[in-house]
Formats: sequence, structure tokens, C-alpha cells
Amino acid sequence: MATSTNPNGHPNLTPGRKPLGLMANAMKRKESFFQFFFMTGILMLSLRSLGQKYRIHDLTNDNYELRQEEESLSMRMASIKDALLREAALDSSGLLASQLRRLFQEKN
Repeated sequence: MATSTNPNGHPNLTPGRKPLGLMANAMKRKESFFQFFFMTGILMLSLRSLGQKYRIHDLTNDNYELRQEEESLSMRMASIKDALLREAALDSSGLLASQLRRLFQEKN
């Protein structure tokens, strides 16, 4: 049997034969085909899990920063409240101080 060569230089052992399609090739090598898809699925799940791990890490950092900001704002509000009450206490009529006390008691 004479072998011919294709343009790439590789020998063609059966020149009249068509190459197998994807489905025919998959049926021929069923085990390796399933193994390939299972491994691809596992790889995709691993990448997704890794992405979720980093997302959780970022959300934990965001949570910590938000708690610090909340604490800072709470301290600032308390400081402003105390400053207003001190300034109102300097008023001789006492009207402003009583109004502020009533306003702050309603909030709490």
C-alpha cells in the first residue's frame, strides 16, 4: 500500500477516509471524553469556590471598616450632642437647654 503525504508533510494512510466528527469521536473514546468533562467541571467549581473565598475575605474587610466608621460617627454625634448641651446651658433663660434635652430624649 502506497502512502501519500498531506501538505503538512504527515503521511495519509487512508486517503479516501473522512475524519471522525465530534460525536463519533466522543462515542469512540467515551471514557476519556467523560473524564475530560468531569475534570473540566471540577476545575470550574474550584475556580468559582476560589472567587467566593476572596469575595468573603473582601466582605469581611468591608464589614470591619463599616463597624469602625459607625463607631467613629457615634462618637462624633455624642460629642456634638454634649457640645450643644453645654452651649445651651450657658443661656440664661434655660429655654434652649430644655428644648434640646426634650429633643435628645425623643431620639433615645
